[in-house]
Amino acid sequence: MSERLVSARQEAVAVGSAQARERQAARGKLTPRERIERLADLGTFREIDLFARRRAKDIGINDGEPYTDGVICGFARVDGRRLAIYAQDPAIVGGSLGEVGGRKVVKLMDQAVAAGVPIVGINDGGGARIQEGVAALAAYGAIFARNASASGVVPQISVILGAATGGAVYSPAMTDFVFMVEGSAQMSITGPDVVRSVTGETVSLEELGGARTHATRSGVAHFMYPDEGSCLDAVRRLLSFLPSSYRQAPPPRDPHDDPERDVAGLERILPDNPTDPYDVRALIRAVFDDGELFEVAAGFAPNMVCGLARLAGHPVAVVANQPAHLAGMIDIDASEKAARFVRTADAFGLPLAVFVDAPGFRPGADQEHGGVIRRGAKLLYAFAEATVPTVQVITRQAYGAAAVVMGSSSIGADRAVAWDGATVAVLGLYGLAERLFREEISSAADRDLRRTELIQRYRVEEADAVAVASKGFLDDVIEPSETRRYLADAFDLLRHKERPEPMRKHGNVPL
Repeated sequence: MSERLVSARQEAVAVGSAQARERQAARGKLTPRERIERLADLGTFREIDLFARRRAKDIGINDGEPYTDGVICGFARVDGRRLAIYAQDPAIVGGSLGEVGGRKVVKLMDQAVAAGVPIVGINDGGGARIQEGVAALAAYGAIFARNASASGVVPQISVILGAATGGAVYSPAMTDFVFMVEGSAQMSITGPDVVRSVTGETVSLEELGGARTHATRSGVAHFMYPDEGSCLDAVRRLLSFLPSSYRQAPPPRDPHDDPERDVAGLERILPDNPTDPYDVRALIRAVFDDGELFEVAAGFAPNMVCGLARLAGHPVAVVANQPAHLAGMIDIDASEKAARFVRTADAFGLPLAVFVDAPGFRPGADQEHGGVIRRGAKLLYAFAEATVPTVQVITRQAYGAAAVVMGSSSIGADRAVAWDGATVAVLGLYGLAERLFREEISSAADRDLRRTELIQRYRVEEADAVAVASKGFLDDVIEPSETRRYLADAFDLLRHKERPEPMRKHGNVPL
């Protein structure tokens, strides 16, 4: 290697303000190259466009334009599988994106899509570089266009490790998964000063767009971690469930947990009182391999659980009502959270295991005025559109629209089963009895007793799982202990089912 090349490489790797790097270290933050090293398999990162730099322009910066232009791009491996990575460098012009840096990211994304490998963007920068004017805006526009064209082709993951404001937030918002670090990562369209000047509100940057805000209130962030190391480790874990592209199957592992085992005592997770809450995550962990559940958007809309697990070594996407929150009722946020997750799973070939225990959609004027009809329809659309293997398991109750919307056979599920003792009805049985048997109840000497008798009769004749299966709306009624074995067998059978190509440009999802 020539002396000139060695010198140039050393200069390129060491570019950036020493003071900026000291500030990063003082905040407990890694440098962009350290972040890449933490994410990638040791020694596998191969950088592209290391020597790219801005053309000398009269923008108030001297001739010595820094190499990399504030963004490090390249390819690496994670668990032996290839990955495209770019990381903004806050030590170079505040990590802002300029024309050259934008071209680097676009080039990386184009090559990643062509090669069929996931894209991870590590964001820690000041948005569009104002010194470069509209050229910087155009650079972001080109990245947004690539986010859209790569959507559903290769997994796209955004890791927010610093401030992201203005147009810089829209690229992460278009990706499949967003990670944030609490206390050091923020995302907002406008900063606190602009908010105060326009609306009069006084709010801190952390309150406005911090990790906790986006993980629990806005739903923008799918994952939140206390530090950069645990965050980047979690990105590696997520990638272990995902295929490199839609053309490939999700990566299997050698199973250490027998798919044929009974899940003894699973029914004991359900309380004796059918209206009492319980944590559905305990049920999920008992069913899937090694008790693992990698929950997605755990802090947002907790009445719906979405996550990744494995069964017989194969990745599975899990969607479940959560009776521990709002009795498992479906509301606006739960609908949108699950709809996006179902569409992501369908895009990348992850079979869907759906656990249903819901009394219906959440009532209330705030829900109706907030558009629960339109936004709840997103979940219905997502399940109806999905072509991956889908199995619905009704564990306790499925009432009203929830019985249909939650991945039922009537909208395309390959299998729909219920646990012995589960009930399925157009309404909750108490409300249903009040409508169907109003006269009988009102004329009875003991109304409460008569109501209970009529509910029990209706349940046995019409709403019990066996009665529903006898009408052809369920494929089977199973014991809870059989759930793992049933799912493993169904997904093994359906793993290679054909996915029909739609005869249209695209559907019109109710956005």
